[in-house]
Amino acid sequence: MCGLQERGAVAPLIGRGNARLRVLAFGLALVVVVADRVTTSLVEHHLHGVVHVWGPFGLALQFNSGLAFSAFTGRSTLVTVVLAVGVVVLAVLVARVRTVAQAIGGGLVLGGGIGNLSERVVSGHHGLVADFITLSHWPTFNVADACITVGVIVLVVSLFVGHPAGSRV
Repeated sequence: MCGLQERGAVAPLIGRGNARLRVLAFGLALVVVVADRVTTSLVEHHLHGVVHVWGPFGLALQFNSGLAFSAFTGRSTLVTVVLAVGVVVLAVLVARVRTVAQAIGGGLVLGGGIGNLSERVVSGHHGLVADFITLSHWPTFNVADACITVGVIVLVVSLFVGHPAGSRV
């Protein structure tokens, strides 16, 4: 009988932990979307020409119709549809996160995907995405792209590193 009471007391904690992880993931996604839209808007209105920032970093406004590394360039409608489907699938997956690493990685990837999708749909650039962060020997990218990359790295590392007992919230 005592075992039943203990299980009943633990079940709500597990549910609350997953809810906290979902809030973390979707909250982080929202922060990424806002950061991407704000930085893109600032760059579009104020960046004229190439600006060297520091070391290999610079700013130069370019528009991309494709996906990462300019894959599928010139097919902005197809890319927008695929991205929309991907964002829906990501949202469903992010709603099921079970670890902090999954919440952070998933939130970053989802936010980046939504940021790029929103720009394709609502900007006046006919399905193009503004890329403006330059690195020597690397394609130009934006905040959403950077968050997607970091999020994927977090997810991959968490798969290999795993998580010790008790690290789940």
